[in-house]
Amino acid sequence: MARTIVIMGAAGRDFHNFNVQFRNNADVRVAAFTATQIPDIDGRIYPAALAGPLYPQGIPVLPEEDLPRLIREEQVDEVIFSYSDVSHETVMHRASLALALGADFRLLAPAATQIAAHWPVVAVCAVRTGSGKSPVTLAVCDILRSRGLKPVVVRHPMPYGDLARQAVQRFASLEDMDSAECTVEEREEYEHLVEHGLTVYAGVDYERIMQAAAAEADILVWDGGNNDTAFFRPDVQITVLDPLRAGHETRYHPGEVNMRLADIALINKSNTATAEQVQAVRNALLHCRDEGCHAAEIIECDSVVSVDAPGAVAGKRVLLVEDGPTLTHGEMAFGAAAVAARQFGAAQIADARPVARGAIADAYATYPHLGPALPAMGYSGWQLADLEATINAAECDLVLIGTPIRLDRLIHIDKPHMRVRYRYADRGDGSLEQALMQRLDAIPHNLRT
Repeated sequence: MARTIVIMGAAGRDFHNFNVQFRNNADVRVAAFTATQIPDIDGRIYPAALAGPLYPQGIPVLPEEDLPRLIREEQVDEVIFSYSDVSHETVMHRASLALALGADFRLLAPAATQIAAHWPVVAVCAVRTGSGKSPVTLAVCDILRSRGLKPVVVRHPMPYGDLARQAVQRFASLEDMDSAECTVEEREEYEHLVEHGLTVYAGVDYERIMQAAAAEADILVWDGGNNDTAFFRPDVQITVLDPLRAGHETRYHPGEVNMRLADIALINKSNTATAEQVQAVRNALLHCRDEGCHAAEIIECDSVVSVDAPGAVAGKRVLLVEDGPTLTHGEMAFGAAAVAARQFGAAQIADARPVARGAIADAYATYPHLGPALPAMGYSGWQLADLEATINAAECDLVLIGTPIRLDRLIHIDKPHMRVRYRYADRGDGSLEQALMQRLDAIPHNLRT
């Protein structure tokens, strides 16, 4: 008899694991996906067009809170945990629940879910959301382009809308994102790459995405999301670590897996972390070596912030609008806007909490560690409206926008505002370019030029 399983997810890794492991497996019946982390992604159906002939009615996507009921009513044999950026303690609480209700609990190894690509793959992953992976991806692409190669970026999924329509997505312009009705959270990951002249693929069906991306690339760059592992089998894995959250690299899933898989380990934000924080992360990497894992090359690097008019920040009362996921489930209390405010001499930080509207007020209540920092929440039109209303109600001289998108294209900001940018920089104890190209030159693939 077919084993009945439930896949726990958050509209990303869960769908991928189903596609590559269970879609055409008649020995398994997937009763449901459960969903968490992202607002309004439950209550949908994983459509038959993606689920395949074994699921002519599709597969329901239900709230994670329904898991106990599902296990009992569907007589579930096994629960597959398939989302990321969660503490080890959280994973084991979910495991304990499943086991107590009589279901096995399983994590799929990266090797079991990674697709072999037609061309070489460089994967950029991280140990936590908000580690500074995005500027590393840009730096990798610049290195590859300087060698005459054409990189195409494939981004970790964020299919928050019509799943069948989002099976394979290609973004080469801001208009492509407008047409796809991308959320703020999607734009935060795609926009800076497209503005840099890069083509980005994302979606739901990564076997089809790989084929489409490889058709126009010399080399693929996997741009990981949250702290998930790569969906493509990498020839070189770069893992970004965050010393501002030293210790998280060994306490979060699957970030610790990424640390242990790293060929090149980047200790980012070394310019804003203390020496003790940097050393703590380095010690964790060295401990991995002692346990027989990859002997990653360790490079300390900086995340350098900039604004168009630094003098306009000095002496001002500024409102900090930061990358949403970094502040919420990433558990940071500040981001690039806060660094810029401090670096360029802001006199005071404005507090949006007293005037927060709707979804923004809910975020402050759910994540009390945020302090005055304002997360750029925009999974839906009503969240964007609440974000706009909150920003415009706040008393400040200047809004510093630390999210990596043109937020003023999506909402009307009725006060002076300035975008904060941040970029990767070698710190001096190693070169990302040298480490990357040394490994690429050694792989058996022929790089097409």
